[in-house]
Amino acid sequence: MSEGKAGFQLGTVGALSLSVVSSVSIVICNKALISTLGFTFATTLTSWHLLVTFCSLHVALWMKMFEHKPFDARAVMGFGILNGISIGLLNLSLGFNSVGFYQMTKLAIIPCTVLLETLFFRKQFSSSIQFSLIILLVGVGIATVTDLQLNVLGSVLSLLAVLTTCVAQIMTNTIQKKFKVSSTQLLYQSCPYQAMTLFIIGPFMDGLLTNLNVFAFKYTPQVLFFIVLSCLISVSVNFSTFLVIGKTSPVTYQVLGHLKTCLVLAFGYVLLRDPFSWRNILGILIAVVGMVLYSYYCTIESQQKTAEASIPSIQSKEGEADPLIGVENGTSLLSDGAVARGPVWDSNKDLHA
Repeated sequence: MSEGKAGFQLGTVGALSLSVVSSVSIVICNKALISTLGFTFATTLTSWHLLVTFCSLHVALWMKMFEHKPFDARAVMGFGILNGISIGLLNLSLGFNSVGFYQMTKLAIIPCTVLLETLFFRKQFSSSIQFSLIILLVGVGIATVTDLQLNVLGSVLSLLAVLTTCVAQIMTNTIQKKFKVSSTQLLYQSCPYQAMTLFIIGPFMDGLLTNLNVFAFKYTPQVLFFIVLSCLISVSVNFSTFLVIGKTSPVTYQVLGHLKTCLVLAFGYVLLRDPFSWRNILGILIAVVGMVLYSYYCTIESQQKTAEASIPSIQSKEGEADPLIGVENGTSLLSDGAVARGPVWDSNKDLHA
């Protein structure tokens, strides 16, 4: 394995680890903020997260920790606004649906992403990958889905939330590859649009869902401390989200999201003594099996693609000795441009990244 490949794998593992640790940390922080202290303004809090993230990246840019790389302004604006809308729709989906139906909405993101990538990007998912994803979804469904109560408005909001979330995550990957920008560069340029969108719609949506006014809330020192802590952790959450999707794929990011859900459930049982049943344990175990299979099959297929890609390069090197052979065979090296938080108000009113 070359140094470049080794470096990429190391970076991917680091991105996945950072995403898990930061997301679980912010859930713990926001559980104290929302459930214990009564600050239930999830969408407005998310707008503050993005604003702090932008300010932090601006400081990093000033310190020359990364290079600013402007590109298509319309693409950045559309991407940022779409991201903000998807976060708002997910929060509305939870507000107008039962917890069980909201969990089904989150589960629907994976098959919807697979369908969109297959239809519009012609990406192929092997039967092994599909099988592992089905096991994962069944496990998460057993562990998290409870009651299913349907209503027309809630169903429409859930459908819009799924579609906008899938498109936004696919765009995260495709924009980085198309314009050759890093996750940091894309996050820096899209953050203001995401923050502005949520800052405008946040107070209205939170008021609609909670019948409370975010500006009339009593901000005690304890509440302010957890808000600041949540915003600081969100910098890592937002950065790792873009990093993971850029290095892997939107589907892998969703699989990682379900892993975080299982970890949060387990954490709540072990440390916070949350209600836990054998159904939760069985669901988590099945989901873990699905994740392990997904990782295994992805690794096997990645190794196969690497081996296949090395064959043309070997043939081209052999043809260098005789230029005529290279011309007659038309040897060329092709590379596949495979297309690989929002924060969500979860079932226990936890705010996810």
